[in-house]
Amino acid sequence: MLVFIGYILGFLGVALFFISGIGLLRMPDTLTRMQAATKASTLGSLLVILAIACFEPQWTFKLIVLAVFILITNPISSSLLAMTTYKRFYKHVVNTSGADAFKGEEK
Repeated sequence: MLVFIGYILGFLGVALFFISGIGLLRMPDTLTRMQAATKASTLGSLLVILAIACFEPQWTFKLIVLAVFILITNPISSSLLAMTTYKRFYKHVVNTSGADAFKGEEK
């Protein structure tokens, strides 16, 4: 039964990796591509780690450490890359109404 659950979790994880790849191709700009790739690949990685834990229960502690590391580093690195991309390629302008906005054109 545990092996069957492992196969299901592994399939779902690989499916999320596939969806992440489609998101990279379909999204219109850098920031939305990064958001789609990060969320789907993080969840996909965690599902694959859970699948491995179902197949090899003695590795559970190491896999939990790996999952925590992925949960910490993926969102942080994605946020830093998004912030750098935003600051470098998006011009900050003020509308005539006084509201802040940005233009998505390269410098």
